[in-house]
Amino acid sequence: MRRSKLLDLIDWPVPEETSAPSEASGTSSAPRPEGDPAAAARREFAVLLGEFRRAAVLVPLDGAGDLWSAEQNGVRWICAFSDEEALARFAAARGEAGREWVYQRVLGARLLDVMVPMLPGPAGVALDAGSDEGGVLFPPVAGIVPDSVAVDLGGTR
Repeated sequence: MRRSKLLDLIDWPVPEETSAPSEASGTSSAPRPEGDPAAAARREFAVLLGEFRRAAVLVPLDGAGDLWSAEQNGVRWICAFSDEEALARFAAARGEAGREWVYQRVLGARLLDVMVPMLPGPAGVALDAGSDEGGVLFPPVAGIVPDSVAVDLGGTR
């Protein structure tokens, strides 16, 4: 099975810290979690994902009243924004700050668990796209979206 590098960020198990030194080397036999950058990144992403799943985010609606999305490299991304300021920055970056942006508040969990599986092909959520503070992608991989649509598990629609 091909494994996504993004999946490594959400591989929850973190090595346990041991206090007993190894007899051969005089060092701990397991890496210390606080010194392991990959473990720290996994924990940070897990916290971010949990916060996103519990948050009500703003999703612009297209002309047909559907959630606004964009395709990039074969992946459909639902565009979501943490607040009206982030949406306004996105609109300005697109040169569309003068038009009215109709949006709906949606829980992040609902986007990932319900809306993503409804889209044809691979899909995820882009939070605060185009933001100078840095947006976040929640890609269609196991641990983020339902297994049935996770591309790293061969999910199909």
